[in-house]
This record gives sequence, C-alpha cells and structure tokens, in this order.
Amino acid sequence: MENEIAISRTPQKSVGWKKRLWRKIRAPLAESRFAADAIVLGLTAYFRLVHKTNRLVRYDAEQADRILDTYGKAIITCWHGQHFMLPFVAYRGHPSVAMVSRSKDAELNARIIERMGFETVRASGGRKRLRMHDKGAIRGLIALRNFLKQGKSVFMVADIPHGTPREAGLGVISISRISGVPIIPVAYASSRRHVFEKAWDKAVLNLPFGRAAFCIGDPIEVPRDADDKTMEAKRGELQDALNQKLDEAYAIVDAPV
Repeated sequence: MENEIAISRTPQKSVGWKKRLWRKIRAPLAESRFAADAIVLGLTAYFRLVHKTNRLVRYDAEQADRILDTYGKAIITCWHGQHFMLPFVAYRGHPSVAMVSRSKDAELNARIIERMGFETVRASGGRKRLRMHDKGAIRGLIALRNFLKQGKSVFMVADIPHGTPREAGLGVISISRISGVPIIPVAYASSRRHVFEKAWDKAVLNLPFGRAAFCIGDPIEVPRDADDKTMEAKRGELQDALNQKLDEAYAIVDAPV
C-alpha cells in the first residue's frame, strides 16, 4: 500500500496547455460523428489544396518505375509529418494500404487517409519486440503481409509515435523480413511550411503556393533469415537513407529560384 501511495505521488512531467486542451477535447471529438466528419472533410480539402498549389519540381518517376518493374510491390516509408501528402504522389496505384496507430490521437489520421482512397491497418509497433507485441503490432504485420501477398504496396511511418524523431523502428524491418518485399525510403518537402517545434517529432505542416519535391531512395532488402544483429543493421541503414532523402528534398525546395 505504501508503495502504491508513493507511486501515485511521483511528480509528473508538466504538459503544455495546447496538449492539455487536446487531451480534453479529443474524446468528445472522437465520439461526435458530426465533429469528426467536419474535421476530416476540412483537413482533406486542405491537403488537396496544398497538393494542387505546390509545383512539384522533383519527382523520381524513373526510380519508381524501376522499383515496380523489378519487385511489383514495395513497403514504402517516411518520417512522421509527411504521410498526409503521400496519397497525392502515389504511383501506378502504389501504395494503396497504410498502417496507422491504434491510438485515439490517430483516429482522425486514419479517417483522412481512408478518405484519400487508402485502405488502413490499425496497429502500432515499437523498437523492442516485446513492446511491439504489447501494441498489437504482430497482428498488424500479419495483415500487411496479407496485403503484400495480394500484390499491393503498403505504407508505414518509420519512426515510433512519441519516441525519438528520425529514429526508425523495427516494425518496417520486420514486415520486410517476413514478406520478402523491399523497403523504399521516401521523402516529401515543400518550400512553404510550418514546423511545430514543440512537437515530439518536429512535425511539419506543408503550406500551399510553393514548390514541392518527392524523393525516392534505393530499395532496402531484409533477408528472411535475418538475425537480431542483421535486423538492427538494416534498421540503421533505413534510418540513414530516410535522413538523406529528406535532407535532399529540403535542399531542392529551399534552393534559390
């Protein structure tokens, strides 16, 4: 009992007023179909505006053709903060399935992505295997593997929600290992953007009326018999490739006209 009291009195990390407000209103929003529908419609319209008004100055179509002609499908991934623009740069119908976290915060994300024409799989994964199992990642990985067997490319965000930004998790590596399908690192950037500096992932809100770039990296293949050491090496390779492509995309859109 004493231990329980001591634990309950442990000082908690202070939370900003914006986050406290969001936590207070997110449950009513999730329960209100009307409010959720209005938000989804508004955000979807906004992302479409961003896509239509940003001139795409770089799109690696030849790279996409080579990948699809060679493999037929792929596991496409990027860092948090870019996923809403991915449906607009999908190529030859790939990808068409997205993995979205099961958290309440991600409920609207899932509905927006579905409205853009994607199928969704609700699951989350962590860097440690046990943590992945706790979050239902195993079930999500199996669902994604089944979609890949159907010839569909899938999309997964590489970094773990509320973890370390630009640190790839093992979820993407795991689905590649069990499916035999390569991972394709991608990056989207726009010249006009707002960075949420206090967000855990330094999320970026792309703004309209600028320039945009979509860069596609080389395939990363994970052996089916990969051990823990190999999995970690591939995780690091993916992390480096994603950072390189994102830096490349920013350099393109931020270059003097």
